[in-house]
Order: sequence, then C-alpha cells, then structure tokens
Amino acid sequence: MHIKHHGAVKGVTGSCHQLFIDDTNSVLVDCGLFQGEDSKQDLAIEFDISTVKALIVTHCHIDHVGRIPYLLAAGFKGPIFTSVATAKLLPMVIEDALKVGVTRDEAMIRTCLKLLKQQIVSLDFNTWYCILVGVGFSPEKVASSNQNSLYKIRLQRAGHILGSAYVEIELGKKPNSHRVVFSGDLGAPYTPLLPTPKPPYRADTLVIESTYGDKNHQGRKERVAVLKKVIERAVSDNGVVLIPAFSIGRTQELLYEFEQLIHSASKRSMWHKLQIIVDSPMAANFTNEYLHFKALWDNEAKKRVKQGRHPLDF
Repeated sequence: MHIKHHGAVKGVTGSCHQLFIDDTNSVLVDCGLFQGEDSKQDLAIEFDISTVKALIVTHCHIDHVGRIPYLLAAGFKGPIFTSVATAKLLPMVIEDALKVGVTRDEAMIRTCLKLLKQQIVSLDFNTWYCILVGVGFSPEKVASSNQNSLYKIRLQRAGHILGSAYVEIELGKKPNSHRVVFSGDLGAPYTPLLPTPKPPYRADTLVIESTYGDKNHQGRKERVAVLKKVIERAVSDNGVVLIPAFSIGRTQELLYEFEQLIHSASKRSMWHKLQIIVDSPMAANFTNEYLHFKALWDNEAKKRVKQGRHPLDF
C-alpha cells in the first residue's frame, strides 16, 4: 500500500489522492479543481489512471470534484462512490462548473452528465461495504470475511456541508488489516444544521486536510453577535447588506442564523420587517436539497422543525 497526492499538497485546493492497494489496483479520493493561487496548474489529468478502479468523493465542493469531467475525458469508467446526499448534489455542481468554466455546448454537457450519473454509486453512512473483485468493483453490504473483497469502505459524516463524509478504507483481513482514513473537509464543532463529526475509532494511516490548520475558528455565538450588529447598523442607516457566500453550506448556515435572530426578536423590532433575498438560483436549488434531506440535520435543527418553525424557508 502507498499513496500519491495529485493536489492539495503544494496548495490548499485541487484535492486528489491516489491510494494504491497493490501494483494493479488503486482508488482516487476526490478529484478537485485548482482555485486561487493554485489555479495556474493544468486541469488535464496528467497522471496514469490505468490502475484506478474507483473514485471516492468526500463532498461536492468544487475544489474536491471540479476535475471529474477531465477524469471522465481521460477514460475513467469506474464507479464513483459517495454518500446519498452528495450523489444527488454532484450532477448539479458539475453542470454549473461546466457552464461557468468549460463550455456552453449543451450536447457536451449532457454527455458528461449522462456518464457521471451512470457511474455514481451512493453509499449509506456508517456502513461497511466490501468492494468485490471481478464484478466491476461494485459495493456489497456483506460480511467482512468475504474472500472476494479487495478492500472495505465506510463513509462517516464529516459535518462540513450536506452529505460530506470522511472515508475509512480497510485493506486486508483481520487481524492484519490496515485502515486508511481520508478526512476530506471537516466541519467545526457546533456549526448550524449539521451534527459535529465523530472521530474514527481507528486509523493506521491518516490523510487529513488542513486548509484552516493555522487558524482558530471564531465561536458561533460571537459570529452571530457580529452578524446581528452589522445588520442592525445597516438598517438604521437605511442600507443594504450584500453577503457573498458559497452556494452549498454557507448560504444555508446564514439563513438558519437569520431565522433564529428573527424568531428571538421582539415582534415590533426591525427584524420582523427585514427582507432577505437569496440572489442565486444555484444556492436556492441547494437550499431545496437541504430541506429534502432534513434527516441529516442535527438535533437542534430537527427540534425547531418539530416546533413548527421553518429554519431555511421562512
């Protein structure tokens, strides 16, 4: 077993890691777009994919999935394993990325999306799947003693965005098995909507992403207090606040915090007269998916729904 990194090493974007199981079999974990300072790099897949039997996607932010069309163009025909929610979101992300950064050719976009959808295989969280040899590397929920299994894979919730996962891959048979964990992007504790990720029970080899490794996140209470102060100041000046935000994750978190600020404010306060506009078709579409996957919300969010509140569509 060995690992090669094809992105997110010299920079913080373009996540793409290749786990070699043996000389003839490997899997990719993510295949992301280079952004910002990293974006000068060539997007074509420059590494040998002849051994790559599967792609595992941790979540559908563009710096983790943006080069999948280039992977398909390079001839990759294997399964794309990901969580149920990410399987739903991924084609939407890729379609938008193609239109914005690659082509407006509708026929080419349709062809790429058709391939993508054919290759996506959705996996449940917290469930071991044996990846079987000789059957197109399809997953099966089978006993860990299955002799045809090349490796086992389990997705655990990462709390970063809807559907995000960290990946556990177990090679070999117990008691001599070797477990490799790829973190993807991890959510900070106590963020809105999604549960805090639970650490893995075991990791013999750990590949952990550290985009924010040199920063301490501001606490949620402090963030909300700053947001409240900014909005109230703007309203007192008859102003407008424009908030640029990621379509997946940040937009929904902001809506969630706005709903709480409105809910807790006096009925006569400015908060109940505030007009909030999500000025992004893509963000609106993803917000609908967040509503569809309420089962993945944390207990706080589920409690608000039971109280008759609507945290994202108020």
